[in-house]
Amino acid sequence: MKKNIIKYKISLIILFLLFVAILNSCGIEYTTEQQKYITSIVKMRKVKDNYMKNNPGSPFNVDSNAVFQPLNYYPVSPNFVFNSKLYRYEKQDTVDVYGTKGEVRKTLKFGYIKFDFENKEYKMNVYQGQIKSGEKYYSIWFIDNTTGKETYGVGRYLDFEFNADYNFIYTIDFNLAYNPYCSYSAKYSCAVPTKDDYINIALTVGEKNFH
Repeated sequence: MKKNIIKYKISLIILFLLFVAILNSCGIEYTTEQQKYITSIVKMRKVKDNYMKNNPGSPFNVDSNAVFQPLNYYPVSPNFVFNSKLYRYEKQDTVDVYGTKGEVRKTLKFGYIKFDFENKEYKMNVYQGQIKSGEKYYSIWFIDNTTGKETYGVGRYLDFEFNADYNFIYTIDFNLAYNPYCSYSAKYSCAVPTKDDYINIALTVGEKNFH
């Protein structure tokens, strides 16, 4: 057990040193706080790889046809972290969102968040869904100019935890953009972003195409 912990720590240190070397070679300088943030994201990715490889609930263990490889990412960039309030739509329409297996999902178009990138403002929809038990959940999914090229062709997701405070400021971190399970295994179906979820920029951050 101790050997595994030591190996895990060593692998994290190696990943961080490699990343720092890449940054230095590119002439990018980050503050101490930004470097700590980068290290935390690298660690999270290592933990997720361990989950995907070993947890019985991961798609690679549920589906014998899904062969595990470490997930593929862009380099971490603090420049793709934004803050926004949640702007609720005055008229919250229920829309049809299709899954990758063709099923229709009735989803509430709840609101949107906003962020500024290179002097332009963008917005992303926030959807409200409901599981069989009646519990509500909130989702962000999107497509951008990397979709179908460097990133998964269906689109990518961001987790969103709703806060009832109208003035609450959310952190929108595209380094945490991830592929849904259907990108790894045909056993899963995932919501397909629509044209209303398209962002006209190349978000070269977060998870890339699976190998």
